[in-house]
Amino acid sequence: MDIKAYMQSVGIAAREASRDLARASSDSKNNALVAIAKQLDANRSAVLAANKLDMDNGRNNGLNDALLDRLELNNDRVDAMIDGLHQVAELPDPVGELTDLGTRPSGIKLAKMRVPLGVIGIIYESRPNVTIDAASLCLKSGNATILRGGSEAIESNQAIANCIKLGLTDAGLPDTAVQVINTIDRAAVGELITMTDFVDVIVPRGGKGLIERISADARVPVIKHLDGNCHVYIDDCADIDKAVAIAVNAKTHRYGVCNAMESLLVAESVAAKVLPLIAEIYSEKSVEMRGCSDSRKILPSISVASESDWSEEYLAPIVAIKVVSGIDEAIEHINTYSSQHTESIITEDTERGQRFVAEVDSSSVMINASTRFADGFEYGLGAEIGISTDKIHARGPVGLEGLTSQKWVVFGDGQIRQ
Repeated sequence: MDIKAYMQSVGIAAREASRDLARASSDSKNNALVAIAKQLDANRSAVLAANKLDMDNGRNNGLNDALLDRLELNNDRVDAMIDGLHQVAELPDPVGELTDLGTRPSGIKLAKMRVPLGVIGIIYESRPNVTIDAASLCLKSGNATILRGGSEAIESNQAIANCIKLGLTDAGLPDTAVQVINTIDRAAVGELITMTDFVDVIVPRGGKGLIERISADARVPVIKHLDGNCHVYIDDCADIDKAVAIAVNAKTHRYGVCNAMESLLVAESVAAKVLPLIAEIYSEKSVEMRGCSDSRKILPSISVASESDWSEEYLAPIVAIKVVSGIDEAIEHINTYSSQHTESIITEDTERGQRFVAEVDSSSVMINASTRFADGFEYGLGAEIGISTDKIHARGPVGLEGLTSQKWVVFGDGQIRQ
């Protein structure tokens, strides 16, 4: 296969389809989502058979149990994909929304209109359900999309792609509105991230290595999420019961997720009181604790934290613990070591909470809440295509609105500039 020629043809088709989607009505897009759901249900056996091939290949190629779990589809997971399509269909359509309407002294009226980005390239690993998640969000927001899944899920993704094409055709939309790359050749990724004539944005979803490579090599703008080194700071003025519950939930609710707490900061005035309570629960849950010298005076059995621990995303039952002098040191530590994902302060002092929100430079900042709430569904976005740690228009959980931009619209009645 001539990869360059193939990717060019995909890009041309996506650009043409994006123009059709930009003028598609909400009803047309919703009908397409429902039609895709029907096709996914009707072709369930073919999708599961394709996934079995991927699972067999994965086992033969030595994929570990965690990756095999991410790769596997079953009836419940297919049902979840179908439900997700219906949920996205029910979300409000952001395209065409007018905001900031005003009148200028010249008499012109102007507003901002929300519009699709155009063509979105999405590169992801392992989980074939991402194919449906990404396609549905891009379609609802009026964007054509080019999807490049991991080589381990090639059979599953192609079976799902067939359902998407059939659904788009049933709804009268171009079947090139969603294209799944049909080759595992890595050169396809290199072409996709440099096709500035055809692709408007790249969204990488996967491990740190993938995202760093895409960010380094892409010529197309990237909405990226690197590490999720999230912090909880227990302030001098914290409610101890809240602090314990949040510190436990943020670390132990799920370990392998980007919004799990990785570092716990505690004000020295309350450390001796709160740390033993938290540590007892961590021990029961087999969480490894690594601490600074002051925290180890209170918890002498825990391991010594190294400098690298303060910037680590463990994605595991491990936590770094540091005793700090107060909110000044906490903010300084977070802004030094954080990956700018999600941070939370536990405090009953309103002024300190407001200061933390203003001065901590992360995409989500919380007061008296677990970092586990940093999620598109929990934020009311319905779904998310990822969590952006960039400082661009899409920051934090990226839902439908994050897949759109705005343009100025001017309404006149013959005005000319004097």
